[in-house]
Amino acid sequence: MKVGIIGAGFVGSTTAYTLVVKGLAQEIVLVDINEVKAEAEALDILHAAALNSECDIKFGSYADLNNADIVIITVDCQKALTDSRLVLLESNTKIMHQIVPEIAKNAPNSIILIATNPVDVITKVVVDISGFSPSKVIGSGTVLDTARFRTLLGQYFEVSPQSVHAYVMGEHGASSLVSFSNAYIGGLNVDNYAAKMNKPLTAELKKQMAADVIDAGFKIYRGKKATYYGIASSLIRICEAIIKNERKELTVSTVHEDVLGVKDVCLSLPVIVGRNGASRAVVPELNAEEQQQLKKSAEIMKEAFNEAKKI
Repeated sequence: MKVGIIGAGFVGSTTAYTLVVKGLAQEIVLVDINEVKAEAEALDILHAAALNSECDIKFGSYADLNNADIVIITVDCQKALTDSRLVLLESNTKIMHQIVPEIAKNAPNSIILIATNPVDVITKVVVDISGFSPSKVIGSGTVLDTARFRTLLGQYFEVSPQSVHAYVMGEHGASSLVSFSNAYIGGLNVDNYAAKMNKPLTAELKKQMAADVIDAGFKIYRGKKATYYGIASSLIRICEAIIKNERKELTVSTVHEDVLGVKDVCLSLPVIVGRNGASRAVVPELNAEEQQQLKKSAEIMKEAFNEAKKI
């Protein structure tokens, strides 16, 4: 399996390193405008590979992406993140117009995986620029947000996050839907589970959990001026589903024909991910309030993409 990574910064290099440690790729190419940085990261990870798995990792140009199975875009404008990822829209859209044609030219049969924010809008931008099938262009979406939500529920109920089934949908950002109506532990909705465990899940606590999920990335950014372990792990989880053809349900960001009446919009829903990319998206049953919240998120993403088209 050959993986190309565009961007050798924190996210790109951490993703490359984790691919090596997990033994998921046999060849990795790092591409970055800063070739000295890319070469140094590739050399450092190559030495790590000698202790972990058989993997040929190098820095290169877009031409070296030939025959890549997956190309991961992690590059961004390095603009300071405030309270919304949408502030990055103009700069990162311009970057996509520079790099995506090169990916399409040199790796036309690849699956493109995107971490660049605002990831939902950028994913739709990449679909349009590349001409790829929407199933072959996947944003990291709310995979990380979903993990954060499951972690908070797991901590509260003192169970493993892997035993919690819950979703964050919509935008990877301020308008995301943190869905409690679709959160389950042991086959019980969390409200019923809370009653059985005598651990009340009040409306106020739900509101705080949802806020903590949405704010988590900004809290980390404020503390260390970057986030990379969580998003890199999300990218790895998506890569693993593709490489192993797991047909895994993940809340990735993909283009949908219709989300609650909003047409041709890109956002996160539970989607089956496997060797052929993303397929079979499902809008779970939501209560009336959650439906309105998801529709509002879709409308915001649609409006943001309309702005991106002007750039």
